[in-house]
This record gives sequence, structure tokens and C-alpha cells, in this order.
Amino acid sequence: MNKYFKYLKALLYIFIPLFIFNIILSLFYYFNTISDNTLNIISLISTFICIIIGGIYIGNRTNRKAYLEGLKLGLIISILFTFFSLVIFNKGINIKSLLYYLSLLLTSTLGSMIGISKRKNG
Repeated sequence: MNKYFKYLKALLYIFIPLFIFNIILSLFYYFNTISDNTLNIISLISTFICIIIGGIYIGNRTNRKAYLEGLKLGLIISILFTFFSLVIFNKGINIKSLLYYLSLLLTSTLGSMIGISKRKNG
């Protein structure tokens, strides 16, 4: 059961800051402070930063093979984002979204590898 709480806590480390960043970005966009391209770039960067933070958390909590824990976390995130995309936003899956989900997997894997190396070195 503790294993599942580890993933749940990592997801909270990802989704709570991501939600806050998106609200702030939406306010800036609403008041015409930032453009569409800037909004998309900042949103993508904030997503990757939040996923790296969640991956670092998972990496700190594992003893070995952190890349597998990062892949598991990235797979969970990709499944959740795919669910939101298909069910809530009624968008299909295309090559662009597949590349996005693959980059989410790689980002969480990188974060978990950073997390386990920081723990072993620190």
C-alpha cells in the first residue's frame, strides 16, 4: 500500500503546481499580457518542470532501478493526459500527441534518475 501512496504523492507534486501555473497563465492570457505562442511554450516548460520534480521525488524514494519507477510514473501521467484528451476535450490521438506523451515518459525517467543520483551522492 505504501508503494501506491508514493505514486499518489508524486502525482500531487506534479498536478498541484501544474494547476496553479495554468491558472496564472490563463489570467495572463485573459488580460492579453502574453501571446498564444508564449502561452504554449510556457505551459509546455512548466509541465516538464513539474514532471521532473515528480520524477525526482520518485527517484528519491527508490533503492534501485529508478528509471523503471520514472517510466511507471510517466506511463501513469501519459494515461491520465490521454484520458483527459479523449474523454473530456474530445481530441483524437495524432503523431504530435504521441510525441508529447513520449517526451513526458522521458522527462519523468530523467527526473527519477536525477532523484536517485542526488540521494546516493548526497
